[in-house]
Amino acid sequence: MRIGIPRESKPGERRLALDAAGAAALAADGHELRVAAGAGEGIGIADADFAAAGAAIVPPDEAWDAELVVKVKEIQDGEWVRLRAGATLFSFQHLVGEPALAREVAARGVTAIAFEMVRGADGGFPLLAPMSVIAGRLAIQAGAHHLTLPGGGNGTLLAAAPGTPPARVLVLGGGHAGVNAAEVAAAIGAKVTVLTRSAATRDAVAARLGPAVEAGLATPEAIERHALAADLVVGAVFIPGEPTPKLLPRALVRRMKPGAVIVDISIDAGGVAETSRPTTHDEPAFVSEGVVHYCVPNMPSAVARTGAAALAAAALPYARALAGRGIARALAEDRGLAAGVLLWRGRFTHAGIAAEAGRPFAPLAPGDLA
Repeated sequence: MRIGIPRESKPGERRLALDAAGAAALAADGHELRVAAGAGEGIGIADADFAAAGAAIVPPDEAWDAELVVKVKEIQDGEWVRLRAGATLFSFQHLVGEPALAREVAARGVTAIAFEMVRGADGGFPLLAPMSVIAGRLAIQAGAHHLTLPGGGNGTLLAAAPGTPPARVLVLGGGHAGVNAAEVAAAIGAKVTVLTRSAATRDAVAARLGPAVEAGLATPEAIERHALAADLVVGAVFIPGEPTPKLLPRALVRRMKPGAVIVDISIDAGGVAETSRPTTHDEPAFVSEGVVHYCVPNMPSAVARTGAAALAAAALPYARALAGRGIARALAEDRGLAAGVLLWRGRFTHAGIAAEAGRPFAPLAPGDLA
C-alpha cells in the first residue's frame, strides 16, 4: 500500500504521527512510503533519516497522493483538495463543530479514522491518551507562567512558598489530562480540586491521587464555588464525538479573581469556558472578563519531540494493520479501530457529525467491511 506522511501545516505544529523507525517498519512490510520534504525537521528527523528507512522524499503535495495518509492534526483549510479520491485519512480529525469541513472531506469519498475516537481493548483511547497526559502536564506549566505578571496574570506563584497560602487549582475532568494536571499541581504545593461528571471517576481520581487532592462531582454549585476561589482553572473535559459542555459561563468567568488563569485543554471541542476561543503557540493567551485564557488546541506540539515519539509509538501498530490487512479487513478485525471511523468512503458514520453537517447518518455495518 502507498502511505503518505504530509508535512503538518497547522500553526505551531511540528509533530509527526510516524517517525523514521515507523517508516522503516512499514517499508520492511513491503509498503511504499512517501514523506513530504522537511516533514520531520521540526523534531530533528532529517529527510535523510526517512530515506535511510526506505521512504521516498517527495514535494509536499505528492505526500497526499496515497491510499493511506497518516498525519497528526485535522485537515486545514485547502488541504482536503489534496486528498486522493477514496483515500483513507488516519489522524486527529476534530470534525465536531466543523460541518463545512466535514462536508468537503466527505465529498472526496474519503474514509476518515479519528485518532481521538479509536478504542483499546480496555475501552480507553490509546491514541488520545499519551497526548492527553502531555497536555495535562503542560497545562500546569502554562498556567504557572501566565499567573506571573510578565505572563499577564495577577502575580501569584503556583508553587508553594514559605509564609504564603497555597495557590488554588480547579481541574474540570478526571480523565488522563485532568489527572495529570492535578498530579503536577499538587506536587508543587498547590491546593487542588478535581470535579468530575460521575461518581466512579471521582472515586478513581481520589484513589490515584490520595488526600493531596480533593475530588468531587461537577455540580453547578461546586463548579461555581471552586472557580471563584481558583487562581488556575484547567478545562480537561472530553466527551467522545461531542462538543465540550460550557461549564464556565461568561457570567461566572466575570466573577473569578482578576488575573486568574484558565487553561482550556478542551478547546479542540469548543472548550469548557464560554469565553474561550482557539489560540496559537505564537499568541497563546488573551484576556477576557479580566481572566487570562490559554487555549492552544495543539498543546503537545510545544514539546514536539516528546509528543511525536509518544504518538508514533501508539499509531504504528494501527498503521501496520491498516496497510497490511487492508482498510476493510483491519476494521472488521478490530472493533476498537472501527470505532474511530467518522466517514466511510464519504458516508457519514457518526450521528453527531452527520447532524451538524446536515447529511444522512448511516453507521458502519458489517457488510461495509466484507
